[in-house]
Amino acid sequence: MVVHAASIQDRDGAKLVLAKLGGLFPRLKLIGADGGYAGQLIEWVKELGSWTLQIVKRNDKLAGFVVLPKRWIVERTFAWLGRCRRLSKDYEWQTPSSEAMIHVAMISLMLHRLEPQPE
Repeated sequence: MVVHAASIQDRDGAKLVLAKLGGLFPRLKLIGADGGYAGQLIEWVKELGSWTLQIVKRNDKLAGFVVLPKRWIVERTFAWLGRCRRLSKDYEWQTPSSEAMIHVAMISLMLHRLEPQPE
C-alpha cells in the first residue's frame, strides 16, 4: 500500500506500489488491473518482477453496473476503509500518517474478525 498525492497518474502510482513488492511475494505471478493501467506499465511490470499484468476490461456491450472478475475484492476493501471515521475524509497532512491510519484500520478490522462473537 502506498499513499501519494492525487496529482500522480494511476500508472505512476502503480509503479510506486509494485516497486515495494520486489522479493516479498515470490509466488506472485499474475496482477490484475483495470484499463487505466494499460500501456507501457505492462512491460515495466514484466521487467521488474517477472509478473504478468492482466488488464481486466469492461464489456462495452453491457449497459449499467457489471461485476468484473476480482474487482469486487478491491472495491470491498475500499468500502471497509471508508467505514473508518479517520479515513472517511482527508484529515491527514502527511502521506506517512495516512498510510499508518490505513494500517490501523486494517488491523482493527482483522482483530474484530478474530474476536469470538458473544453468544
